[in-house]
Amino acid sequence: MQNFVFLTTQGCHLCEVAEALLVASLNPECHQVDVIDIAYDDALLECYGERIPVFKNEDTQAELNWPFDADKLEHFVALTV
Repeated sequence: MQNFVFLTTQGCHLCEVAEALLVASLNPECHQVDVIDIAYDDALLECYGERIPVFKNEDTQAELNWPFDADKLEHFVALTV
């Protein structure tokens, strides 16, 4: 099982697009994704406020910054196996 974090916030249109892409592309039997709203953490808000949505591998700490498409997402997930 691969573990990821999806950094987002409420009302972010790009985050909604990215979330739909994650749902369509990832297999819940192989990929665990924790959704974190950065609005509730000052440190995360400062670090990611202008970069969200961000998809992050919890094991390697590698980050996939927006914009990304299905191909980039697939490549990112494959690199972190």
